[in-house]
Amino acid sequence: MKWVKHGKIFDPTQHQLPDNCLQFAQSPQALVFEDFVRIYFSTRAVDPVNGKYLSHIAFVDMKKNLHDVIRVSDQSVIPLGGLGCFDEHGIFPMSVMRYGDAVYGYTCGWNRRISVSVDTGVGLAISRDNGMTFQRIGAGPVLTTSLHEPCLIGDGFVKVIDDVFHMWYIFGTGWKKYAADAAPDRTYKIGHATSKDGIEWVKEEALRIIPDRIGADESQALPTVIGIGKRYHIFFCYRESYDFRKTKGRGYRVGHAWSDDLSNWTRDDEDAVLEGTPGDWDSDMQCYPHVFECDDKVYLLYNGNEFGRLGFGLAELQP
Repeated sequence: MKWVKHGKIFDPTQHQLPDNCLQFAQSPQALVFEDFVRIYFSTRAVDPVNGKYLSHIAFVDMKKNLHDVIRVSDQSVIPLGGLGCFDEHGIFPMSVMRYGDAVYGYTCGWNRRISVSVDTGVGLAISRDNGMTFQRIGAGPVLTTSLHEPCLIGDGFVKVIDDVFHMWYIFGTGWKKYAADAAPDRTYKIGHATSKDGIEWVKEEALRIIPDRIGADESQALPTVIGIGKRYHIFFCYRESYDFRKTKGRGYRVGHAWSDDLSNWTRDDEDAVLEGTPGDWDSDMQCYPHVFECDDKVYLLYNGNEFGRLGFGLAELQP
């Protein structure tokens, strides 16, 4: 696989965002229309109560050249969850897919904790207005923690294959203090679940479908799956579980694996390498990939340095 990078295509600081959000366009996810592409992303506002971040979903509509901006959403795509709910403090990310005459949005809702920083779950919201706004099917998550996956369920990517809903998601394997004076950091792996209706899910409990590359403390995030030819490919990002925010070489980079049966995955990062450009917006980090098809081409959206603070870029797969 050879990706040709087209550079950064969207900078949130150059646009007026809804919900009083400033900066950040994290985890771009595409919904293709006949004559344009809508790209959802997670952006941030500041909670006036305590000065901490709140994550909101917004979108940008772009021409199919994936360069020219048509519009940026000017209203809430989906409000945050209610007091005490799993998505009270934010949604990051939201994966979208068409199903019948609706658009399904699988959210990763998060809420603050005390002993650790955050907990997450996967929710479902449905749009009946072509993805302009979404309404939850209920206040709780459709995929959450369980006996052998006790923390941090999130990043659900859903695809319908042969009338079966497949979800690739992340589950936390635990929290750990790597230094006495440091806050706990988490480790998470990619898992798989299936459903008949997209609501009731059966997990392959605690099954790590992607082998580690950098050791047991590798954290894997944001899976996205696409069929190319007769083979399925999964893209994701991975990093060290601690000391990854400021130490070069320990932050996110893009990983890859392939499968012929959706059950057995062969990791092959080198075949789909996407390297940063020295001195540019993605020089230190490549994260939160999303792969999609548009007009017989395969594209990859991704974030760069600072976890997408200054936007997202585009790469195109060569035939």
